[in-house]
Amino acid sequence: MISFTVRMKFRSDDRTRVAELLTALAKASRQEPGCVSYIPHTVDGEPDTVVIYEQYADQKAVEAHRSSQHFRDWVVGGLYQMMLDRQMENLVSIP
Repeated sequence: MISFTVRMKFRSDDRTRVAELLTALAKASRQEPGCVSYIPHTVDGEPDTVVIYEQYADQKAVEAHRSSQHFRDWVVGGLYQMMLDRQMENLVSIP
């Protein structure tokens, strides 16, 4: 199992568009084979900070997600164009 979070910061003016993109992206990502969980959040008290919790069955599923048309359209062509900062944390489960 592969789990990670992606934290992104956006301008307040982009808040509505970011929410629209994340809603569409979450719906499409959850339908991918190998996607276990895909949950975008805003941070309490920081509405322009988004944290996405992602979990995939294996590396092949992660690569399929990142090469999907919806990722290219809504992440590379959308979110990446608006974000001010991005951090990723790879998670290790505790058995």
